[in-house]
Parts: sequence; structure tokens; C-alpha cells
Amino acid sequence: MTKDIKVEHEGHVATVTFSRPPNNHVSVGLMRDLADLLEGLDGDGKTRAVVLASEGKPFCAGADLVSADGIGGSGMSGIAPLYDQAVRLFAIETPIVAAVQGAAVGAGLGLALVADFRVAAPEARFAANFVKLGFHPGFGLTHTLPRSIGQQRADLMFLTGRRVKAEDALAWGLVDEVVPLEGLLPAARALAQEIAENAPLAVRATRKTLRGDLAKAVRAQTKHEHWEQTILRATEDFAEGVRAVQERRAGNFQGR
Repeated sequence: MTKDIKVEHEGHVATVTFSRPPNNHVSVGLMRDLADLLEGLDGDGKTRAVVLASEGKPFCAGADLVSADGIGGSGMSGIAPLYDQAVRLFAIETPIVAAVQGAAVGAGLGLALVADFRVAAPEARFAANFVKLGFHPGFGLTHTLPRSIGQQRADLMFLTGRRVKAEDALAWGLVDEVVPLEGLLPAARALAQEIAENAPLAVRATRKTLRGDLAKAVRAQTKHEHWEQTILRATEDFAEGVRAVQERRAGNFQGR
């Protein structure tokens, strides 16, 4: 447990809550701490399901693209250090339910898709807004989002950058339940408990079959994504996109 993450246990369900105010941006450090913690829960012999939650208004507003601890350069595996940690999260063996109370944007959407299930409040919004930043999608989203909602709807999210409301996300299969904000954590825990009451070896074996080589696929996809991101990071459009998002305005893109 770190200053940014806390864990609560209730029977065989662990609730893992992260907090990086004001926007809960993910960083390499936060992702590493999450992966370390979840790997520990994998092997503790007690935890059968995890609720992944965050504190504050947004679930996660994405990666900090300005900080050196945001995406970063290439790691030992040839992909960004942030995505190295993302692959570790996709390799977790314990079922995960994400409780999404607000915006899940960019890498925040990627983090929500690490989970097997997503329970959302009506205030939740989901966006793959990379093109609004002059950037390429990352976090394995070009693999995981089509896998979740189908290629056509994923293409719509990627190429428009639009925010999808909770009720539309439910209709698309991006979330599994929409419940009032005050009931979000109880609903997520109830779903996790429904999983946890079953035979744990059977649950893990079934989940492994259903997910297949997901972590391996994400690793391959993030390697390509990071290559495209490296090229686009050097463009004027990317610099303008970051400014535009920070200033809450449309970008004035020139194609260079």
C-alpha cells in the first residue's frame, strides 16, 4: 500500500482505491504500485475478486502527457514504461470489477478496460480522446476497446474523440450496470462478491480461457501504439492539442 492507493478487505473481496487529485492522472509510478499490489492479491490465498475504484470526481482523466512520469520513453521491452505496467495489469489472474464514478478518458478508459466488468454512475463518461490531442491511442486500447464494444463503435470513439454517456455505454456493452452514484461502490462490491462466492480455482481457470492471450496481445499492440505516439509527439499538432485540452477549447490543427 502506498500514499496514492488504499486497500480494504471484506471477506474474499478486496477494494483497491487510488487517488491522485485533482484528475487521477495515471503515471508510471502509480501503475507500478497498482500492478505490485494486484499481483500480491493474486497470491495471497484469500482474495477472490477485486473492486478497482478511485476517489474524487473523475475515475481517471488519462495519463499526464507533460510529466516525465507520464508515458515516458521506451522501456526494456521496447514499449513505454507506462504500458509495461499496463501489461502487468492485464496479466492479473483475479477477476476485477471497476467502479467508475466520473470521466474515464484516454489511459483512464484503458485502465477501466483492464477490469472484467464495469459498474458506472450516471455521471460517468468514457472517451478515447487521443485525436483531440493530436495523438495516437495507447494503453492497448486499439485492441481492448473493439474487443469490448465491437470495431465500428470503437472506430467511432477513436476517430471522433467523443464522450460516451453512461447510458450509451451500457447499451454498447462498455459497462455492465449503471447505478446511482451513492450506490456505486456497494453495487460493484455486490458483483465482486457474486464472483467471489464461487469455487476460486474454477473461476480463475474459466477466466483464463475467456481472456486468452490478452496480456500478450496488449503487449504487441502497445508496442505499435507507442511507435505511432513517438512520431506524433514531435508534431506541432500534438503541442497544440495539449494546449487546447488544457485551455478547454477546440484544437487549431494544421496537419504538421
